[in-house]
Amino acid sequence: MRITYDNKDFNIESGMTIKEAFKEQINNNEIKDIIAARLNNTIESLNLPILKDGEIEFINRTDKDGRIIYIRGLLFLMCKAFSEIYPEALLTVNYQLSNAMFNTIDNMEVTEEMVENVKRKMYEIIEKDLPITKVMMTQEEAEEFYKKEETINGRLQTNIDKEKVSLYYCEDYYNYFYGTMPISTGFAKLFDLVKYRNGFLVKYPSISEPDILQENVSTSLKFVSAMDEYDEINKLMKINTVYRLNKKIKENGTKELILFSEALHEKKIAEIAKKIKERGNVRMVLIAGPSSSGKTTFAGKLGMSLRVNGIKPVTISVDNYFVERVDNPKDEHGNYDFECIEALDLNLFNSQLVDLLNGKEVNLPTFDFTTGKKVYKGNTLKLKDDEILVIEGIHCLNDKLTSLIPKENKFKVYISDLTVLNIDYYNRISTTDTRLIRRIVRDYKFRAYSAEHTLKTWYSVNRGEQKNIFPYQEEADCMFNSSIVYELAVLKKYAMPLLEEIPQTSREYSEARRLITLLKYFENMEPDLIPNNSLLREFIGGSIFED
Repeated sequence: MRITYDNKDFNIESGMTIKEAFKEQINNNEIKDIIAARLNNTIESLNLPILKDGEIEFINRTDKDGRIIYIRGLLFLMCKAFSEIYPEALLTVNYQLSNAMFNTIDNMEVTEEMVENVKRKMYEIIEKDLPITKVMMTQEEAEEFYKKEETINGRLQTNIDKEKVSLYYCEDYYNYFYGTMPISTGFAKLFDLVKYRNGFLVKYPSISEPDILQENVSTSLKFVSAMDEYDEINKLMKINTVYRLNKKIKENGTKELILFSEALHEKKIAEIAKKIKERGNVRMVLIAGPSSSGKTTFAGKLGMSLRVNGIKPVTISVDNYFVERVDNPKDEHGNYDFECIEALDLNLFNSQLVDLLNGKEVNLPTFDFTTGKKVYKGNTLKLKDDEILVIEGIHCLNDKLTSLIPKENKFKVYISDLTVLNIDYYNRISTTDTRLIRRIVRDYKFRAYSAEHTLKTWYSVNRGEQKNIFPYQEEADCMFNSSIVYELAVLKKYAMPLLEEIPQTSREYSEARRLITLLKYFENMEPDLIPNNSLLREFIGGSIFED
């Protein structure tokens, strides 16, 4: 086989593994801490036999995919350590908090001693550098295998579109993990286990600082509270795993799922409107959240709920307050940075807000994105006594945006799609993945963008969120979780064909295949019963809140 690496061609004997074929490059640490490879734009284990020509590059923890594999490997080691010293423990991998994964045990109290024992055992396993082997089973073998695992019944999603199911073995421990795994236990260079609340955290480095383990994990109490609330609701509904969601769909429980989810959103929005009313002195509501959180529908629903409480919302678009194009800051690459807060004319914005709150009439600007200048078309605004401003934007939780407005006059809302649904008890679904799939569908339906285009720009979108939104979560007066327990079962119908169009020659191919694999775990759910005021309609179409 002819494999191209670093612009050089290598002749490789057919059937050699990636590790064998590129032993010299891996051992020479041309790339530090190699954990997997990208072969023909597909993420592969270093144990993969090479059977055709192609191009290869190696990845480590500084690569997004490498970091995912690193975290997956740590969770596998953690589960193996538990199986050896606390085999009766019913573990659940719950959700990510900054650079750590929060885990709980359903049938045992988590103590400092337990956490230290597990961490010590993990270090022992790492020191031995034991091989982690992938073994393929037929679905029939896997179903029979998991029937014996009574304590974690339902973990395996046996309805996925696969003829075979992969299990990972290390010594006599085996488990199902979704995705590529490190090839041996010696990969884990940096991690920690610490007790946290009623469970514990598995800590790992960030992509930006791969050789540093943060001493304290930055956690938003409001974020944790929102995740816990929805986790409890899903458990009460007995839909905390994809297996149980699929079971509900197959048993014709779709209508109940939809009605419950819509009622939950309406209840939470009504509670937010009530808090705004009870505060009495709120003159503006500021809404912020990452991409594809459902801000448009949320703002529309909140507006209706405010009206029920005798408050009339008036919206102002922050997008009309950009500085003149020639004054717009640029990023490190010399491109205009439209997402930084300095891209906004903060002086004009704040002065007009002050005037509005003082009962004055203001002449609102309209930003002409073609000329890069603000124009005034005679659009004026004067707030009435029963009206309040509703403003949505990425900087709305940052007090710098509304620096001249007293804190007591502002009510801040953070919104995000914080899914708590797991594939099974050890394999969680990333909240970022659900937002990404929402965006792929919406971009295609309403902006004529391909899935490939959305995937190409997603890193930049995330980088802006990390800088401008996530650090201010705790500044919010309340948090709204826009997740819908069944949404991926509906979005699957729209997203799968778009992802399957991405060719293997594309850099985004590996990410597309990963998302396709994720979506295959879900039963199809038709959107016919979803009401036109549902937040999900913002992404699939048919929303009454569309312009």
